[in-house]
Amino acid sequence: MNAKAIKNVQGLKKEGLVSLFPDKIKIIVGSASCGLAAGAGPVFEAIKTGVKEKRIKARVTRTGCIGLCHQEPLVDVIIPDKPRLTYGKVTPQAVKKILDALKKGKVPQGAFARIDTEEFLLEGTSRTYGTDSEDPQIAQIPGFDVLSFYQKQSRIALRNCGFIDPGNILEYMAKGGYTALAELLQSKSPQQVVSEIERSGLRGRGGAGFLTGRKWKMCRAAHADKKYLICNADEGDPGAYMDRSILEGDPHTVIEGMLIAGYAIGAAQGYIYVRDEYPLAIERLQKALKQARTHGLLGDDILKSGFSFDIIINRGAGAFVCGEETALIKSIEGDWGEPRQRPPYPAQRGLWGKPTVINNVETLATVPAVMHNGAKWFSALGTQHSKGTKVFSLVGKVNRIGLVEVPMGTSLRDIIYDIGGGIPDGRAFKAVQTGGPSGGCIPAELIDLPVDYEALSRAGSIMGSGGLIVMDDKTCMVDVAKYFLDFLENESCGKCTPCRVGVKRMRELLDAICSGSGIIEDLALLEKMALNIKDSALCGLGKTAPNPVLSTLKYFKDEYLAHILLKKCPAGVCKNLITYAIDPAVCTGCGACLKACPADAIKGEKKKAHKVLTKKCIKCGACQEVCPVGAVVT
Repeated sequence: MNAKAIKNVQGLKKEGLVSLFPDKIKIIVGSASCGLAAGAGPVFEAIKTGVKEKRIKARVTRTGCIGLCHQEPLVDVIIPDKPRLTYGKVTPQAVKKILDALKKGKVPQGAFARIDTEEFLLEGTSRTYGTDSEDPQIAQIPGFDVLSFYQKQSRIALRNCGFIDPGNILEYMAKGGYTALAELLQSKSPQQVVSEIERSGLRGRGGAGFLTGRKWKMCRAAHADKKYLICNADEGDPGAYMDRSILEGDPHTVIEGMLIAGYAIGAAQGYIYVRDEYPLAIERLQKALKQARTHGLLGDDILKSGFSFDIIINRGAGAFVCGEETALIKSIEGDWGEPRQRPPYPAQRGLWGKPTVINNVETLATVPAVMHNGAKWFSALGTQHSKGTKVFSLVGKVNRIGLVEVPMGTSLRDIIYDIGGGIPDGRAFKAVQTGGPSGGCIPAELIDLPVDYEALSRAGSIMGSGGLIVMDDKTCMVDVAKYFLDFLENESCGKCTPCRVGVKRMRELLDAICSGSGIIEDLALLEKMALNIKDSALCGLGKTAPNPVLSTLKYFKDEYLAHILLKKCPAGVCKNLITYAIDPAVCTGCGACLKACPADAIKGEKKKAHKVLTKKCIKCGACQEVCPVGAVVT
């Protein structure tokens, strides 16, 4: 690589710093899918229009998801020489108040967070988040502590999300982007790159957690005239949006990670296999690829180093099974997305019969940070066998739904309560599903379980891509197992009998239990079938499909017994096993339930105890929801 190429990278980094830290007011609108769904589009337009009309000297731009999904739409205001302020749940009407204050040279009231911007994880240090209680113009949103959401997080894969404009390559470069690539092309051999990733202990963030360096080493050692690299962005778990958020908020880090991986294994062609249901991610990826090519960072003779590498986007049709790497390969080749027997492994014989490395989005997004900061830095985070950090989508019955990144080994309690703010309405925590539909349900008594690959496996679950679905005491665990088996049955490719027939039969048994026609022998049959499917299914989808059943049988067998022996759903979810009644000793005769009932199944006079007409009741639960004194029981 020549000195001119290096100088060009450094010059672009300086240009990016001007964009990242302008000498005038900067207003940033969170515009990932979560923000846009909450109304960020009209907010952005209101800001653009307002700034122009009020003649405010300000730069208005977009950013990705910073993780506070429950507070979207988010608007950040950066005033030179002042802390960055974040405003939550902003509406076009609220924009006027923000801009009016800025026009007068004041800090707008209503900000709920102060975010110091001096540290941007260039050296792997954590950002500082805090609140300024001494400034009367910074008002905290009641009941929301921003500091507690971030203080136990360490952002590596998400280091730029919510801070840079994903459509501006210069801002990525201002944060140190493409520096790792430039450095290794100048001073490291491919084997040295593989060794650095091996020493870091980085494991694949999309499935079973296979060591990334070992996979790269296997592919590099394979003899072939061509090799390929694939980024698996086929994120299909219900409630999961980790990969999507990285692609929408920081697409260049994935591209740089692919460039480094391609250099290490000796590949000249890469593919990003992304779900077609992710239009915004695809749009931002396309723009990022074009920018990288324009600046000589993608294509032939990258940075005059002699290394050539390019990337093609391949849109997946949404089949869950294509998240399995051999099925994904067949899909790219234009065939049905069905898995094949292994070995040989893709690193030995993959795309079009050539050695192929497949890493997911989060893994590749982490690679540039590992190469820039070193293996020792990365391996200092996490546990003995699970190094670094992991991104999770925290969803379900939790107060602060959002995107979080924590060191491996962080406990479920820390994630759900300290970061997630606990369970809404003061209800009790019951379980959390980890690893997507093929994961297991971990009960409340294991709330202090450290989240790493080994601990989750011992508990009967998996890490998977990183979905965390929190459940409260109103959740029926038998119904949860049925829901996930129904999903997996529909998504099975049908190639092998254990998955095609076995999962369907297990789902039918759960249907019977939830409807009140289950028998005690069903439990032994369910467990036997689940273990057989784990042992005999062809691919990872089939082998892990029984996890929801096995984990709920292990930890919540009492609920199965109540459904079968007592013909009762303790959580009041399974309609066939529910009978609504009104306790006359508690009912005040207010009439709220009578008005709410859509089936006219409640009768009673004012100020006298009401009664449910069981034969007319459709078991919708409306009466229980509106009763102010808790008189409606099941």
